[in-house]
Amino acid sequence: MKNLPPEMHAWRVTRPGPMASGPLEWSLVAVPRPSAGEVLVRVLVCGVCRTDLHVAEGDLPVHRPAVTPGHEIVGEGVTGFADGDRVGVAWLRETCGTCRYCLRGGENLCPESRYTGWDADGGYAEFAVVPAAYALPLPSGYTDDELAPLLCAGLIGYHALARADLPERGRLGIYGFGGSAHLTTQVAIARGATVHVMTRSAEARKLALELGVASAGDAADPPPEPLDSAILFAPVGELVPPALEALDRGGTLAIAGIHLSDIPSLNYQRHLFQERQVRSVTANTRADAREFLDFAGAHRLAVSTVPYPLSRADQALSDLAADRVNGAAVLRATPDPC
Repeated sequence: MKNLPPEMHAWRVTRPGPMASGPLEWSLVAVPRPSAGEVLVRVLVCGVCRTDLHVAEGDLPVHRPAVTPGHEIVGEGVTGFADGDRVGVAWLRETCGTCRYCLRGGENLCPESRYTGWDADGGYAEFAVVPAAYALPLPSGYTDDELAPLLCAGLIGYHALARADLPERGRLGIYGFGGSAHLTTQVAIARGATVHVMTRSAEARKLALELGVASAGDAADPPPEPLDSAILFAPVGELVPPALEALDRGGTLAIAGIHLSDIPSLNYQRHLFQERQVRSVTANTRADAREFLDFAGAHRLAVSTVPYPLSRADQALSDLAADRVNGAAVLRATPDPC
């Protein structure tokens, strides 16, 4: 690891709380050194995910004091890779590999699972380490800015689409339309689905229509036709009843967020009868990740990004909290990512 600086800039969550309270601190810290089985990457770009906001604001409990958030890392290999190789670092960081969930292909349910930017320092920094077995190869044809949102927004949306059990050429409802939803919408349309978007943001509705959805309405508006499946991306429990009510018989609602505000009381006849069902969504597996990134390599996705310098990560999270980001925010750790 020659020619590495001894220190780097990184953001740390030192006082979890609302963004207005200043939960993050811009710090000068030691460059991490990889342990056995880990590799070091120079961060080029890191996506800004709503999960980072939940970590910063304390919606998710502290797992590592003063953690550096960020789990949509596009990095350049420093150790363990050919010089200049790009590598992706995602949310799922480590699993035990021996429990019944891991052995049956459900490593995302592993009780010993650990996560980048929550259990270990992430990509709101100039360097990061990752277990080599969890580093992901990246598809060609995308800029670093475009690749970063694929590593969580894209992955979790792809997994949520599977959990939503959308039938072939089915009718899909999308509630909330940010970084993950705008990518999932394109995957669903590429597979022949009819997509209806419900979101409170006028700019997001405009983007959804540009991407080819059949309709785009306000968050609580009913879609123009019954839905076979729906995905709730907005972390708003109050949207669960109208989303269930919009489902046709046998429909499935997948809730894609790691955090959700309380769900109001449900009426069995209106919301769940006729075999409607609700499914939660947790982290993707590495198999999911490889499958989605292969899909992205074969189907060029339009990735809408809003760039910020790494030094403005607090502003990016504040803008995300206030719904001022149309698409996916990304942090550039280098002045001119390739």
